[in-house]
Amino acid sequence: MRLRLFAVAVLLLSITPAFTILSFGQNPVPVPRLGPNPGLAPDTAEDENRAKLEKDIAKKANRERQAQLQRDTDNLLKLANELKQSVDKSNENTLSLDVVKKAEEIEKLAHSVKEKMKAN
Repeated sequence: MRLRLFAVAVLLLSITPAFTILSFGQNPVPVPRLGPNPGLAPDTAEDENRAKLEKDIAKKANRERQAQLQRDTDNLLKLANELKQSVDKSNENTLSLDVVKKAEEIEKLAHSVKEKMKAN
């Protein structure tokens, strides 16, 4: 038994240098290319890219929100002018259903504009 273990050990020791010599003959392991920021670790570069992307998305969302606010306030002004004209046409004894509906629409739109402005 001891002789068998010794033979296996000698065999392994004689084979190991052959593998080592073969490995030196192979092409070297390619070095990974550095990204746009060579001084930064890959995780840091990914974090920077993610932060830039999130910032760009936030800017785009703000521009869209601003455009929607502009459209809503233009519509609010138009509705308020229409309401003013309707009230001017009516007298103290008549109040049309159209005036009440327009006032409710203005109220909903004004509330929506207020909420969008708070979201900033």
